[in-house]
Amino acid sequence: MKQNRDYIPALHFDWLTPWYDLFIGRLYPEARLKQSLIDQADIQLSHKVLDIGCGTATLTLRIKQTQPAAQVYGLDVDTKILDIARNKARQTGADIILDLGTATRLPYPDQSFNHVFASLMLHHLVREDKQRMLGEAFRILKPDGELHVADFGAPHNRRMFLISLVIRWLEETSDAIHGLLPKFMEEAGFNPVEETACYATIFGTIRLYRARRPSGKAGELS
Repeated sequence: MKQNRDYIPALHFDWLTPWYDLFIGRLYPEARLKQSLIDQADIQLSHKVLDIGCGTATLTLRIKQTQPAAQVYGLDVDTKILDIARNKARQTGADIILDLGTATRLPYPDQSFNHVFASLMLHHLVREDKQRMLGEAFRILKPDGELHVADFGAPHNRRMFLISLVIRWLEETSDAIHGLLPKFMEEAGFNPVEETACYATIFGTIRLYRARRPSGKAGELS
């Protein structure tokens, strides 16, 4: 019987979930990518941070390790991968909060976070849900709060272009490969939106972005 749900597991199939960390660690420059994403955030002692689509909490735990005094949350819609994340947190003794929830309806108050991270998760969402997620990230960020995104982007050389011809047909990567993520961020209200890094992987180009929720009335949603 086919399972009815509105999300795609981290590696597309449930039976691959226990192997997620091994798979990602071997096929992506994961440590370098995640550390670059954290470094661009300049997380302070008093900051409150959310990792949307946290998966096994690799990034969430690294954020906490980088700034132990910060209040760090991870959120994912997949109960199986959250079980792995909670086990990792227990093993390390890390004081992080891991919540079950959807990226398109975040269970947090308005203007409650200083930083929101989304690492390799937007490509799992259809276009409308990408836009909803970015709108939700904008809603929960404080004025001058920042969104930090790592995901597929427009190919930056011929080899990456050839890989993208295959990858764009998998899941919902086409918008990202066509370079639309910055446009979606701007439409959600973020300004400025800037690309901070670019990585070549066997699955194509990964780009990092930093987007700010403006302060004052100019940053308010209409």
